[in-house]
Amino acid sequence: MSILHINSSARLEGSNSRIIGQYLVDKLDQPVISRDLVQQPLPPISAEDLMGVHGSSASERESLQAQLALSNALIDELRRSDTLVLATPIYNFGIPASLKQWVDAICRAGVSFKYTDQGPVGLLGVKRAIVVTASGGTPIGGDMDFASGYLEHICKFIGINEVYHITASGSKGKPEQLIASGKQQVDGLVATLAN
Repeated sequence: MSILHINSSARLEGSNSRIIGQYLVDKLDQPVISRDLVQQPLPPISAEDLMGVHGSSASERESLQAQLALSNALIDELRRSDTLVLATPIYNFGIPASLKQWVDAICRAGVSFKYTDQGPVGLLGVKRAIVVTASGGTPIGGDMDFASGYLEHICKFIGINEVYHITASGSKGKPEQLIASGKQQVDGLVATLAN
């Protein structure tokens, strides 16, 4: 069993999603592949290369080959994992741009999913995903939350059928209360997964 842990909060210190995500990873106590999309951002991609990565381009253009190699490496990290931990804040009602770039890199037809007569089918074989979402004022799961539901959809799109949510939201709450609540949710989930 192994974990792919993705961080995307711009706040490196005192980030609820980072603190609770790390607590979760520690509690799961399995080998971890860590990818921090803020401290090691993915390189920019041109419109031409984006089309090439998601198309059937046979171009030998150096920039396209570099982007394809990166996409393949990110998908390989998923393939080597049983559990995906996505730790993210909500920015302007959605996910950070760095996390969206990661999503765009790992969602590739014929590689991470395929289209069938019954709709898309995921190909990656990751057992479960746990989405840790932090928000200042947007209620997680509410009408203005375009992050947690989107990430669940993406997970199912690439074939991760078990998706769990840990939430830390509310700008009126004290940070220590939000962290304590998130850790309680983690403890409960880990106990459930152990049974």
